Amino acid sequence: MDTVEAAAVDTRLDQLVGAAERERPGQSAFKLVSEGPEAFALRVRAAQLAERSLDVQTYIWHADLTGRYLAGMVLAAADRGVRVRVLVDDLDARAKNDGFAALHAHPGIDVRVFNPFVSRKGFVFQAGEFLTGFGRLNHRMHNKSWIADNRFAIAGGRNLGDEYFGASEDVNFADLDFAMIGPVVREASASFDRYWNSAATYPMDVLDAPAVNTADLDRLRSGLAAERERTESSHYATELRNDDALKRLLSRNLPMEWSDEYRFVADDPLKALKKGEGANSNVVAALSPVLVDSSRSITLISPYFVPGRRGAQGLVDAVAAGKAVRILTNSLAANDVAAVHGGYSRYRKTLARGGVQLWELKPITGEQAKSSFRGSKGASLHSKALTVDGHIAFVGSYNLDPRSTTLNTEQGVLVSSEALAAQLEALFERQTAPAGAWRVTADGRGLSWSDDESRFRRDPIAGIGRRFQAWFARFFRLDAQL
Repeated sequence: MDTVEAAAVDTRLDQLVGAAERERPGQSAFKLVSEGPEAFALRVRAAQLAERSLDVQTYIWHADLTGRYLAGMVLAAADRGVRVRVLVDDLDARAKNDGFAALHAHPGIDVRVFNPFVSRKGFVFQAGEFLTGFGRLNHRMHNKSWIADNRFAIAGGRNLGDEYFGASEDVNFADLDFAMIGPVVREASASFDRYWNSAATYPMDVLDAPAVNTADLDRLRSGLAAERERTESSHYATELRNDDALKRLLSRNLPMEWSDEYRFVADDPLKALKKGEGANSNVVAALSPVLVDSSRSITLISPYFVPGRRGAQGLVDAVAAGKAVRILTNSLAANDVAAVHGGYSRYRKTLARGGVQLWELKPITGEQAKSSFRGSKGASLHSKALTVDGHIAFVGSYNLDPRSTTLNTEQGVLVSSEALAAQLEALFERQTAPAGAWRVTADGRGLSWSDDESRFRRDPIAGIGRRFQAWFARFFRLDAQL
Protein backbone atom coordinates (compact mmCIF):
# COMPACT_ATOMS: atom_id res chain seq x y z
CA MET A 1 0.00 0.00 0.00
CA ASP A 2 1.42 3.35 -1.10
CA THR A 3 0.47 6.29 1.14
CA VAL A 4 1.69 9.78 1.92
CA GLU A 5 3.73 10.39 5.04
CA ALA A 6 2.01 11.77 8.12
CA ALA A 7 2.47 15.46 8.80
CA ALA A 8 5.92 16.06 10.28
CA VAL A 9 7.88 19.10 11.49
CA ASP A 10 11.02 19.18 9.39
CA THR A 11 10.07 21.13 6.22
CA ARG A 12 9.43 24.82 5.69
CA LEU A 13 5.71 24.13 5.28
CA ASP A 14 5.75 22.10 8.49
CA GLN A 15 7.23 25.09 10.27
CA LEU A 16 5.01 27.69 8.61
CA VAL A 17 1.78 25.76 9.05
CA GLY A 18 2.49 23.65 12.12
CA ALA A 19 2.62 26.57 14.55
CA ALA A 20 -0.74 27.89 13.33
CA GLU A 21 -2.30 24.43 13.63
CA ARG A 22 -1.04 24.00 17.18
CA GLU A 23 -2.66 27.30 18.17
CA ARG A 24 -6.05 26.01 16.91
CA PRO A 25 -6.22 22.27 17.64
CA GLY A 26 -8.87 20.46 15.64
CA GLN A 27 -9.51 23.42 13.35
CA SER A 28 -8.63 23.90 9.69
CA ALA A 29 -8.21 27.11 7.71
CA PHE A 30 -9.67 27.92 4.30
CA LYS A 31 -9.18 30.65 1.71
CA LEU A 32 -11.63 31.06 -1.15
CA VAL A 33 -9.60 31.46 -4.34
CA SER A 34 -11.69 33.08 -7.05
CA GLU A 35 -9.03 34.81 -9.15
CA GLY A 36 -7.26 32.66 -11.75
CA PRO A 37 -3.79 34.25 -11.41
CA GLU A 38 -3.84 33.76 -7.65
CA ALA A 39 -4.89 30.12 -8.10
CA PHE A 40 -1.90 29.62 -10.41
CA ALA A 41 0.48 31.44 -8.04
CA LEU A 42 -0.59 29.32 -5.08
CA ARG A 43 0.15 26.12 -6.97
CA VAL A 44 3.53 27.39 -8.12
CA ARG A 45 4.49 28.54 -4.65
CA ALA A 46 3.32 25.30 -3.04
CA ALA A 47 5.49 23.33 -5.47
CA GLN A 48 8.45 25.59 -4.69
CA LEU A 49 8.00 25.20 -0.93
CA ALA A 50 7.46 21.42 -1.00
CA GLU A 51 10.37 19.46 0.45
CA ARG A 52 8.87 16.08 1.26
CA SER A 53 5.94 15.32 -1.06
CA LEU A 54 3.82 16.82 -3.83
CA ASP A 55 0.60 15.08 -4.89
CA VAL A 56 -1.30 16.26 -7.97
CA GLN A 57 -4.70 14.89 -9.01
CA THR A 58 -6.45 16.31 -12.06
CA TYR A 59 -8.98 15.63 -14.77
CA ILE A 60 -7.26 17.82 -17.40
CA TRP A 61 -3.66 19.02 -17.71
CA HIS A 62 -3.14 21.15 -20.79
CA ALA A 63 0.23 21.46 -22.54
CA ASP A 64 -0.09 25.25 -22.74
CA LEU A 65 1.60 28.23 -21.09
CA THR A 66 0.49 27.57 -17.51
CA GLY A 67 0.19 23.79 -17.87
CA ARG A 68 3.78 23.39 -19.04
CA TYR A 69 5.01 25.86 -16.42
CA LEU A 70 3.39 23.76 -13.68
CA ALA A 71 4.93 20.62 -15.22
CA GLY A 72 8.29 22.36 -14.91
CA MET A 73 7.57 23.12 -11.25
CA VAL A 74 6.74 19.45 -10.65
CA LEU A 75 9.97 18.37 -12.32
CA ALA A 76 12.00 20.91 -10.35
CA ALA A 77 10.48 19.63 -7.09
CA ALA A 78 11.47 16.07 -7.95
CA ASP A 79 14.99 17.24 -8.78
CA ARG A 80 15.20 18.63 -5.22
CA GLY A 81 14.32 15.22 -3.80
CA VAL A 82 10.59 15.77 -3.33
CA ARG A 83 8.50 12.64 -3.77
CA VAL A 84 6.04 13.52 -6.55
CA ARG A 85 2.90 11.60 -7.41
CA VAL A 86 0.74 12.60 -10.39
CA LEU A 87 -2.69 11.05 -10.89
CA VAL A 88 -4.48 11.94 -14.12
CA ASP A 89 -7.68 10.86 -15.83
CA ASP A 90 -7.02 9.17 -19.16
CA LEU A 91 -9.73 10.89 -21.17
CA ASP A 92 -7.32 13.83 -21.37
CA ALA A 93 -4.01 12.18 -20.47
CA ARG A 94 -3.97 9.69 -23.35
CA ALA A 95 -3.31 12.52 -25.84
CA LYS A 96 -0.28 13.52 -23.71
CA ASN A 97 0.91 9.97 -23.10
CA ASP A 98 4.54 10.60 -24.06
CA GLY A 99 4.87 13.60 -21.77
CA PHE A 100 3.48 11.79 -18.75
CA ALA A 101 5.61 8.73 -19.56
CA ALA A 102 8.70 10.96 -19.70
CA LEU A 103 7.90 12.39 -16.26
CA HIS A 104 7.45 8.87 -14.92
CA ALA A 105 11.02 8.09 -16.01
CA HIS A 106 12.28 10.47 -13.31
CA PRO A 107 13.22 8.43 -10.19
CA GLY A 108 11.34 10.89 -7.99
CA ILE A 109 8.09 11.03 -10.00
CA ASP A 110 5.36 8.40 -10.21
CA VAL A 111 2.54 8.89 -12.69
CA ARG A 112 -0.63 6.84 -12.53
CA VAL A 113 -3.59 6.94 -14.90
CA PHE A 114 -7.23 6.54 -13.87
CA ASN A 115 -9.47 4.17 -15.83
CA PRO A 116 -7.11 4.06 -18.82
CA PHE A 117 -7.51 3.10 -22.44
CA VAL A 118 -5.51 0.05 -23.46
CA SER A 119 -4.23 1.74 -26.62
CA ARG A 120 -1.98 4.73 -26.01
CA LYS A 121 -2.13 6.44 -29.40
CA GLY A 122 -4.36 6.86 -32.42
CA PHE A 123 -7.94 8.08 -32.79
CA VAL A 124 -9.10 4.91 -34.55
CA PHE A 125 -7.94 2.71 -31.67
CA GLN A 126 -9.53 5.06 -29.14
CA ALA A 127 -12.83 5.08 -31.03
CA GLY A 128 -12.75 1.29 -31.23
CA GLU A 129 -12.27 1.01 -27.48
CA PHE A 130 -15.17 3.38 -26.87
CA LEU A 131 -17.40 1.23 -29.07
CA THR A 132 -16.47 -2.01 -27.31
CA GLY A 133 -15.97 -0.70 -23.77
CA PHE A 134 -18.21 2.32 -23.47
CA GLY A 135 -19.75 1.13 -20.22
CA ARG A 136 -16.37 1.36 -18.48
CA LEU A 137 -14.73 4.24 -20.34
CA ASN A 138 -17.76 6.51 -19.88
CA HIS A 139 -16.80 6.78 -16.18
CA ARG A 140 -14.15 9.42 -15.48
CA MET A 141 -12.22 10.89 -12.53
CA HIS A 142 -13.20 14.55 -12.23
CA ASN A 143 -11.35 15.25 -8.93
CA LYS A 144 -8.76 18.03 -8.63
CA SER A 145 -6.25 18.58 -5.82
CA TRP A 146 -2.70 19.88 -5.31
CA ILE A 147 -1.13 18.86 -1.98
CA ALA A 148 2.32 19.90 -0.71
CA ASP A 149 4.09 18.12 2.18
CA ASN A 150 0.72 16.97 3.53
CA ARG A 151 0.44 20.49 5.01
CA PHE A 152 -1.04 22.72 2.30
CA ALA A 153 -3.69 21.80 -0.25
CA ILE A 154 -5.67 23.42 -3.03
CA ALA A 155 -8.87 21.72 -4.17
CA GLY A 156 -11.89 22.81 -6.13
CA GLY A 157 -13.06 23.13 -9.71
CA ARG A 158 -9.88 24.08 -11.56
CA ASN A 159 -8.09 21.83 -13.98
CA LEU A 160 -4.54 22.78 -15.02
CA GLY A 161 -4.40 25.05 -18.06
CA ASP A 162 -4.58 28.62 -19.29
CA GLU A 163 -8.35 29.07 -19.26
CA TYR A 164 -8.52 28.08 -15.58
CA PHE A 165 -5.90 30.65 -14.53
CA GLY A 166 -6.96 33.73 -16.50
CA ALA A 167 -4.19 33.24 -19.07
CA SER A 168 -6.21 32.41 -22.18
CA GLU A 169 -6.60 34.87 -25.04
CA ASP A 170 -9.86 33.18 -26.03
CA VAL A 171 -12.28 32.20 -23.23
CA ASN A 172 -11.42 32.09 -19.52
CA PHE A 173 -13.38 30.22 -16.88
CA ALA A 174 -14.82 31.81 -13.76
CA ASP A 175 -13.76 29.17 -11.24
CA LEU A 176 -13.21 28.50 -7.54
CA ASP A 177 -10.82 26.64 -5.25
CA PHE A 178 -10.27 26.35 -1.53
CA ALA A 179 -6.67 26.80 -0.33
CA MET A 180 -6.44 24.86 2.94
CA ILE A 181 -4.23 24.11 5.94
CA GLY A 182 -4.93 22.00 9.01
CA PRO A 183 -6.32 18.46 9.49
CA VAL A 184 -8.51 18.86 6.39
CA VAL A 185 -5.30 18.54 4.35
CA ARG A 186 -4.76 15.07 5.82
CA GLU A 187 -8.31 14.21 4.75
CA ALA A 188 -7.45 15.37 1.23
CA SER A 189 -4.27 13.28 1.33
CA ALA A 190 -6.19 10.22 2.50
CA SER A 191 -8.57 10.67 -0.42
CA PHE A 192 -5.64 10.95 -2.82
CA ASP A 193 -4.18 7.72 -1.37
CA ARG A 194 -7.47 5.87 -1.91
CA TYR A 195 -7.45 6.84 -5.57
CA TRP A 196 -3.73 6.21 -5.97
CA ASN A 197 -4.02 2.68 -4.62
CA SER A 198 -7.36 1.78 -6.21
CA ALA A 199 -7.91 -0.93 -8.80
CA ALA A 200 -8.98 1.77 -11.26
CA THR A 201 -5.49 3.31 -11.54
CA TYR A 202 -2.48 2.00 -13.44
CA PRO A 203 1.20 3.03 -13.30
CA MET A 204 2.50 4.65 -16.46
CA ASP A 205 5.17 1.98 -16.95
CA VAL A 206 2.51 -0.73 -16.95
CA LEU A 207 0.50 1.07 -19.63
CA ASP A 208 3.41 1.98 -21.91
CA ALA A 209 6.80 0.78 -20.70
CA PRO A 210 8.75 1.71 -23.89
CA ALA A 211 7.66 5.35 -23.56
CA VAL A 212 9.14 5.56 -20.04
CA ASN A 213 12.76 6.35 -20.83
CA THR A 214 15.40 8.86 -19.79
CA ALA A 215 16.00 10.10 -23.34
CA ASP A 216 12.44 11.39 -23.54
CA LEU A 217 12.77 12.79 -20.03
CA ASP A 218 15.86 14.74 -21.09
CA ARG A 219 14.04 16.12 -24.12
CA LEU A 220 11.06 17.09 -21.97
CA ARG A 221 13.36 18.74 -19.44
CA SER A 222 15.06 20.82 -22.13
CA GLY A 223 11.75 21.86 -23.66
CA LEU A 224 10.25 22.85 -20.31
CA ALA A 225 13.38 24.81 -19.35
CA ALA A 226 13.37 26.77 -22.61
CA GLU A 227 9.66 27.44 -22.34
CA ARG A 228 10.02 28.50 -18.72
CA GLU A 229 12.50 31.20 -19.77
CA ARG A 230 10.05 32.47 -22.37
CA THR A 231 7.15 32.27 -19.94
CA GLU A 232 8.94 34.17 -17.17
CA SER A 233 9.60 37.06 -19.55
CA SER A 234 6.00 37.09 -20.80
CA HIS A 235 3.39 39.69 -19.98
CA TYR A 236 1.49 37.11 -17.91
CA ALA A 237 4.46 36.27 -15.68
CA THR A 238 5.41 39.93 -15.25
CA GLU A 239 1.90 40.81 -14.12
CA LEU A 240 1.80 37.73 -11.90
CA ARG A 241 4.93 38.83 -10.05
CA ASN A 242 3.29 42.19 -9.45
CA ASP A 243 0.02 40.68 -8.22
CA ASP A 244 -0.87 41.76 -4.68
CA ALA A 245 -2.16 38.30 -3.75
CA LEU A 246 1.16 36.72 -4.62
CA LYS A 247 3.03 39.38 -2.63
CA ARG A 248 0.85 38.61 0.38
CA LEU A 249 1.60 34.92 -0.03
CA LEU A 250 5.35 35.44 -0.32
CA SER A 251 5.27 37.61 2.81
CA ARG A 252 3.44 34.78 4.65
CA ASN A 253 0.39 36.98 5.08
CA LEU A 254 -2.32 34.77 3.64
CA PRO A 255 -5.64 35.58 5.32
CA MET A 256 -7.69 32.44 5.94
CA GLU A 257 -10.89 31.54 7.77
CA TRP A 258 -10.66 28.94 10.55
CA SER A 259 -13.40 26.44 11.34
CA ASP A 260 -13.78 23.32 13.45
CA GLU A 261 -16.72 22.11 11.33
CA TYR A 262 -15.56 20.91 7.93
CA ARG A 263 -15.52 17.82 5.78
CA PHE A 264 -13.50 16.77 2.76
CA VAL A 265 -15.75 14.38 0.86
CA ALA A 266 -14.89 12.29 -2.20
CA ASP A 267 -16.59 9.52 -4.13
CA ASP A 268 -15.30 5.97 -3.95
CA PRO A 269 -12.69 5.62 -6.74
CA LEU A 270 -14.28 2.29 -7.63
CA LYS A 271 -17.48 4.14 -8.51
CA ALA A 272 -16.06 4.04 -12.05
CA LEU A 273 -16.19 0.25 -12.03
CA LYS A 274 -19.50 -0.28 -10.25
CA LYS A 275 -23.17 -0.10 -11.11
CA GLY A 276 -26.35 0.33 -9.13
CA GLU A 277 -25.86 0.63 -5.36
CA GLY A 278 -22.07 0.64 -5.68
CA ALA A 279 -22.16 3.67 -7.96
CA ASN A 280 -23.79 5.99 -5.39
CA SER A 281 -22.23 9.41 -4.92
CA ASN A 282 -20.63 10.21 -1.57
CA VAL A 283 -20.72 13.90 -2.51
CA VAL A 284 -24.48 13.80 -3.07
CA ALA A 285 -24.91 11.89 0.19
CA ALA A 286 -23.07 14.69 2.01
CA LEU A 287 -24.87 17.58 0.29
CA SER A 288 -28.45 16.24 0.28
CA PRO A 289 -29.14 16.51 4.03
CA VAL A 290 -27.56 19.96 4.14
CA LEU A 291 -29.93 21.18 1.42
CA VAL A 292 -32.98 19.41 2.84
CA ASP A 293 -32.34 20.72 6.35
CA SER A 294 -31.83 24.32 5.21
CA SER A 295 -34.11 26.76 6.97
CA ARG A 296 -34.00 29.97 4.95
CA SER A 297 -31.71 30.09 1.89
CA ILE A 298 -29.90 28.07 -0.77
CA THR A 299 -27.50 29.66 -3.24
CA LEU A 300 -26.11 27.44 -6.02
CA ILE A 301 -23.39 28.05 -8.61
CA SER A 302 -23.13 25.29 -11.20
CA PRO A 303 -21.86 25.58 -14.79
CA TYR A 304 -23.44 22.34 -15.98
CA PHE A 305 -26.78 22.34 -14.18
CA VAL A 306 -29.15 19.47 -15.01
CA PRO A 307 -31.25 18.96 -11.85
CA GLY A 308 -33.58 16.26 -13.20
CA ARG A 309 -37.27 16.07 -12.39
CA ARG A 310 -36.78 15.21 -8.71
CA GLY A 311 -34.07 17.81 -8.20
CA ALA A 312 -36.07 20.58 -9.88
CA GLN A 313 -39.16 19.71 -7.85
CA GLY A 314 -37.10 19.66 -4.67
CA LEU A 315 -35.90 23.20 -5.34
CA VAL A 316 -39.43 24.38 -6.11
CA ASP A 317 -40.65 22.73 -2.90
CA ALA A 318 -37.94 24.58 -0.99
CA VAL A 319 -39.30 27.88 -2.33
CA ALA A 320 -42.84 26.83 -1.36
CA ALA A 321 -41.52 26.17 2.16
CA GLY A 322 -40.38 29.78 2.39
CA LYS A 323 -36.73 29.38 1.45
CA ALA A 324 -34.94 31.72 -0.97
CA VAL A 325 -33.37 29.62 -3.75
CA ARG A 326 -30.92 31.32 -6.13
CA ILE A 327 -29.04 29.66 -8.99
CA LEU A 328 -26.32 30.86 -11.35
CA THR A 329 -25.45 28.72 -14.37
CA ASN A 330 -24.13 29.26 -17.88
CA SER A 331 -26.24 30.76 -20.62
CA LEU A 332 -26.37 28.83 -23.88
CA ALA A 333 -24.00 31.40 -25.38
CA ALA A 334 -21.48 30.97 -22.54
CA ASN A 335 -21.70 27.20 -22.05
CA ASP A 336 -18.69 25.33 -23.42
CA VAL A 337 -20.85 22.17 -23.64
CA ALA A 338 -24.02 23.26 -25.44
CA ALA A 339 -25.62 19.81 -25.12
CA VAL A 340 -25.62 20.18 -21.33
CA HIS A 341 -27.68 23.34 -21.73
CA GLY A 342 -30.26 21.26 -23.57
CA GLY A 343 -30.63 19.03 -20.51
CA TYR A 344 -30.93 22.03 -18.19
CA SER A 345 -33.47 23.80 -20.40
CA ARG A 346 -35.97 20.97 -19.89
CA TYR A 347 -36.36 22.08 -16.26
CA ARG A 348 -35.82 25.82 -16.59
CA LYS A 349 -39.47 26.78 -16.93
CA THR A 350 -40.47 24.61 -13.96
CA LEU A 351 -37.84 26.29 -11.82
CA ALA A 352 -38.69 29.84 -12.88
CA ARG A 353 -42.44 29.36 -12.48
CA GLY A 354 -41.85 27.73 -9.12
CA GLY A 355 -40.15 30.82 -7.73
CA VAL A 356 -36.53 29.73 -8.07
CA GLN A 357 -34.40 32.78 -8.89
CA LEU A 358 -32.36 32.02 -12.02
CA TRP A 359 -29.43 33.81 -13.63
CA GLU A 360 -27.40 32.76 -16.68
CA LEU A 361 -23.85 34.03 -17.16
CA LYS A 362 -23.16 36.12 -20.24
CA PRO A 363 -20.30 34.97 -22.51
CA ILE A 364 -18.38 38.22 -21.96
CA THR A 365 -18.36 39.84 -18.53
CA GLY A 366 -16.53 42.68 -16.84
CA GLU A 367 -16.04 40.50 -13.77
CA GLN A 368 -14.17 37.87 -15.75
CA ALA A 369 -12.03 40.45 -17.54
CA LYS A 370 -10.60 41.47 -14.17
CA SER A 371 -9.40 37.91 -13.67
CA SER A 372 -7.50 37.71 -16.95
CA PHE A 373 -4.04 39.14 -17.64
CA ARG A 374 -4.15 38.38 -21.37
CA GLY A 375 -7.34 40.11 -22.43
CA SER A 376 -9.65 37.17 -23.11
CA LYS A 377 -12.48 37.42 -25.60
CA GLY A 378 -15.06 35.73 -23.42
CA ALA A 379 -16.04 34.00 -20.23
CA SER A 380 -17.66 30.75 -19.17
CA LEU A 381 -18.73 29.60 -15.73
CA HIS A 382 -16.82 26.64 -14.28
CA SER A 383 -17.33 27.19 -10.53
CA LYS A 384 -19.11 24.52 -8.49
CA ALA A 385 -20.23 25.94 -5.17
CA LEU A 386 -23.15 26.51 -2.84
CA THR A 387 -24.08 28.24 0.38
CA VAL A 388 -26.85 27.31 2.81
CA ASP A 389 -28.46 29.58 5.42
CA GLY A 390 -25.56 32.02 5.31
CA HIS A 391 -23.15 29.79 7.25
CA ILE A 392 -22.42 26.64 5.22
CA ALA A 393 -20.12 26.81 2.19
CA PHE A 394 -19.23 24.13 -0.36
CA VAL A 395 -16.62 24.26 -3.13
CA GLY A 396 -15.68 21.27 -5.24
CA SER A 397 -15.64 19.50 -8.59
CA TYR A 398 -19.25 18.34 -8.43
CA ASN A 399 -21.72 19.70 -10.98
CA LEU A 400 -25.40 19.35 -10.19
CA ASP A 401 -25.99 16.95 -13.07
CA PRO A 402 -26.45 13.20 -13.66
CA ARG A 403 -22.90 12.71 -14.94
CA SER A 404 -21.37 13.99 -11.72
CA THR A 405 -23.84 11.96 -9.68
CA THR A 406 -23.64 8.56 -11.36
CA LEU A 407 -20.77 8.44 -13.87
CA ASN A 408 -17.81 10.56 -12.74
CA THR A 409 -15.99 10.48 -9.45
CA GLU A 410 -16.14 13.86 -7.68
CA GLN A 411 -14.99 15.60 -4.53
CA GLY A 412 -15.61 18.75 -2.52
CA VAL A 413 -15.18 20.53 0.78
CA LEU A 414 -18.02 21.45 3.14
CA VAL A 415 -17.25 24.13 5.74
CA SER A 416 -19.34 25.81 8.40
CA SER A 417 -18.19 29.42 8.22
CA GLU A 418 -20.26 32.59 8.03
CA ALA A 419 -17.28 34.45 6.57
CA LEU A 420 -16.74 31.98 3.71
CA ALA A 421 -20.46 31.79 2.99
CA ALA A 422 -20.56 35.59 2.87
CA GLN A 423 -17.64 35.66 0.44
CA LEU A 424 -19.37 33.16 -1.83
CA GLU A 425 -22.62 35.10 -1.71
CA ALA A 426 -20.79 38.36 -2.48
CA LEU A 427 -19.20 36.64 -5.48
CA PHE A 428 -22.66 35.45 -6.54
CA GLU A 429 -23.97 39.02 -6.33
CA ARG A 430 -21.13 40.32 -8.50
CA GLN A 431 -21.49 37.60 -11.10
CA THR A 432 -25.27 37.98 -11.33
CA ALA A 433 -25.14 41.76 -11.75
CA PRO A 434 -26.80 42.89 -15.03
CA ALA A 435 -23.41 43.53 -16.65
CA GLY A 436 -22.46 39.88 -16.27
CA ALA A 437 -25.64 37.80 -16.33
CA TRP A 438 -29.21 37.64 -17.57
CA ARG A 439 -32.04 37.17 -15.09
CA VAL A 440 -34.40 34.43 -16.29
CA THR A 441 -38.06 34.79 -15.33
CA ALA A 442 -41.39 33.32 -16.39
CA ASP A 443 -44.66 35.04 -17.29
CA GLY A 444 -47.80 34.20 -19.24
CA ARG A 445 -45.87 34.25 -22.52
CA GLY A 446 -43.11 31.92 -21.35
CA LEU A 447 -39.52 32.69 -20.35
CA SER A 448 -37.64 35.95 -20.70
CA TRP A 449 -34.00 36.98 -20.26
CA SER A 450 -33.28 40.50 -19.09
CA ASP A 451 -30.59 42.88 -17.87
CA ASP A 452 -30.65 46.65 -17.41
CA GLU A 453 -30.85 47.30 -21.14
CA SER A 454 -32.48 44.44 -23.05
CA ARG A 455 -35.09 41.71 -22.85
CA PHE A 456 -35.08 38.50 -24.90
CA ARG A 457 -37.71 35.83 -25.49
CA ARG A 458 -35.26 33.04 -26.32
CA ASP A 459 -31.68 32.16 -25.34
CA PRO A 460 -29.75 35.38 -26.06
CA ILE A 461 -26.99 35.71 -28.70
CA ALA A 462 -26.58 31.95 -29.20
CA GLY A 463 -25.68 30.75 -32.70
CA ILE A 464 -27.57 28.17 -34.70
CA GLY A 465 -24.99 25.46 -33.99
CA ARG A 466 -25.35 25.83 -30.24
CA ARG A 467 -29.12 25.93 -30.51
CA PHE A 468 -29.12 22.68 -32.49
CA GLN A 469 -26.86 20.90 -29.99
CA ALA A 470 -29.06 22.00 -27.11
CA TRP A 471 -32.23 20.99 -28.98
CA PHE A 472 -30.75 17.57 -29.83
CA ALA A 473 -29.87 16.82 -26.19
CA ARG A 474 -33.29 18.02 -25.03
CA PHE A 475 -35.26 16.17 -27.73
CA PHE A 476 -33.48 12.85 -27.25
CA ARG A 477 -33.45 13.21 -23.45
CA LEU A 478 -29.71 12.65 -23.04
CA ASP A 479 -29.81 13.81 -19.40
CA ALA A 480 -28.11 10.68 -18.05
CA GLN A 481 -24.97 11.39 -20.10
CA LEU A 482 -24.78 15.12 -19.28
